[in-house]
Amino acid sequence: MLRFRSLGSGSTGNALLVEARSGGRISRLLIDCGFNLRQLEARLARESLAASDIDAVFITHEHSDHIGCAHLLSQRHGVAVWMSEGTWLATGAPDYAGRLQFARDGQPVAVGDLEFLPFTVPHDAREPLQLRCSDGARTLGVLTDLGHASPYVMTRLAGLNALVLECNHDPDLLARSSYPPFLKRRVGGNFGHLSNGAAAAIAQAVHHAGLRHLLAAHLSEQNNRPEIVRRVLADALGTREEEMLAADAAGGSPWMDV
Repeated sequence: MLRFRSLGSGSTGNALLVEARSGGRISRLLIDCGFNLRQLEARLARESLAASDIDAVFITHEHSDHIGCAHLLSQRHGVAVWMSEGTWLATGAPDYAGRLQFARDGQPVAVGDLEFLPFTVPHDAREPLQLRCSDGARTLGVLTDLGHASPYVMTRLAGLNALVLECNHDPDLLARSSYPPFLKRRVGGNFGHLSNGAAAAIAQAVHHAGLRHLLAAHLSEQNNRPEIVRRVLADALGTREEEMLAADAAGGSPWMDV
């Protein structure tokens, strides 16, 4: 069985917990840990988990709201960490005492009964990667922090049973925000973040009968609203707004069985 939940998602920090259960075994992958260690431990404790219960961490890129406490988590609790070599270099090439592994586009990695497949995305980071995760029967896609969905990205989203999808900003709210002009251009650019409309177009393109869950994520606290996201996604998929879920910065999301 494959399931997932966000521990928190937004401009201030991101972490997504994915579990594969087989018999009596549970394999846990933490995708990003964009909080300080105390905050991360508190969020795990809400699920009756400790940092030592995590089998591996995957870091999508070096921005602080994603890499967070990865190095300290690995040092304190001996957790294996996966990231691209470019991400590692962008953070100053710290020593992970043998617990760091380099992830590469298109090369699958097994963590117990869970397998993840990294793929490159267009984002303003050194070597950003996003993921497909599978327990062999079901597949979860994770797509946050990219400026647009390239044809290559779209090939990696085919046949998913669940998708965590960035819905970062509403263009009108971004235009009226207090962000300086250079930051508005960066967020809304081809290597920045997905607007609600761009995310809805992706959701519409990959939607099929087997897609059980769509979780909106990485909403900007200043430049977006959950109710806007739900409306835009519902319109794109021809469903009710109440069926659309959005992870938030404080509580993340409920568990979702894929």
